[in-house]
Amino acid sequence: MTEAILLVGGQGTRLRPLTISTPKPMLPVAGFPCTEHQIARAAQAGVTRIVLGTSFRAEVFQEYFAGRDDLGVEIVYAVEDHPLGTGGAIRNAARYLNSKPDEPVIVFNGDVLTGLDIGALVQQWRDRTADVAIYLTRVDDPRAYGLVPTDSLGNVLAFTEKPQTPAEIVTDQINAGCYVFRRSVIDEIPDNQVVSVERETFPALLTRGATFIGVVDDGYWLDLGTPLAFAQGSADLVLGVAPTPLLEGRTGKAFVHTNAEVSAKSELSGGTFIGANVKIGAGATIEASVIYEGAVIGDNVTIVRSIIGSNSSIGDGTSITESVVAEHVEIGQNNELISGARVFPHARIDNTAIRFSSDRS
Repeated sequence: MTEAILLVGGQGTRLRPLTISTPKPMLPVAGFPCTEHQIARAAQAGVTRIVLGTSFRAEVFQEYFAGRDDLGVEIVYAVEDHPLGTGGAIRNAARYLNSKPDEPVIVFNGDVLTGLDIGALVQQWRDRTADVAIYLTRVDDPRAYGLVPTDSLGNVLAFTEKPQTPAEIVTDQINAGCYVFRRSVIDEIPDNQVVSVERETFPALLTRGATFIGVVDDGYWLDLGTPLAFAQGSADLVLGVAPTPLLEGRTGKAFVHTNAEVSAKSELSGGTFIGANVKIGAGATIEASVIYEGAVIGDNVTIVRSIIGSNSSIGDGTSITESVVAEHVEIGQNNELISGARVFPHARIDNTAIRFSSDRS
């Protein structure tokens, strides 16, 4: 048996208004919650039991995954009564593990998409008899992430969380949000306390001389923490750029639910996802976007790298770029929303009420 912990307790404040009532890991991305994509990939790698470390709206996870024998894994829930930090959440979830002290436990952050070969990460942990193996990826601008320099053998040298000065940027390798722990190491994390695994647990392991290795993988990786990244992640799944067992044989320039009504005179591209009971009007152009269940998109609407919430309507001639429209919103005709706009649930925008360019009537 291989066990895993999936940390899904965050509130996803950067994704508001989408996360007002739905936990970020349960937002549908390419038609399935991000958590379900992660579970499917873990099962594909041989994981047989997963502990979901939940907090905000824990019941949403339990209701969705109840009775899901098709997942191929056993799911149990570790609910935090109050936020415990990443380390505290891992320790809290460990109460439900069956693994023996020297066996591996895989830990996933719940808000990333990755093409990591999970089995290969576990194998490197075994080959090096490591206490912890951490998945690393390289990014052009690492300032928003935790830096993890390694030596020529892959041994972790330090942790720098979100460097503040140029002198602190000593590598482009970042913590990519997946670890393999020796079970006994998890049990050393203080119980029922707020603990940061990145700022406290990992540096303490280095100080004591634990065998701590970093495994760099240059495959697909994306943090889904912002609306624009979320739309990109959905598009990458639909296009087949990001791997998922849930869309095998169904990838392409767009994914359209069988119950959706899409005009033959519309154009869908860039990995657009169209949900159930959506209606798309003639002349609409939708690129790399997510249109949730029941939304109505009018004629000659343009939507680019955006998210339209369930049961919302977009009036004829409106243009939406890199923006988020929550559920049950009504946007009238000939409006223009551009980068960073967020429209909250049940809002109503009249015809020609918002625009940013002078050439629209």
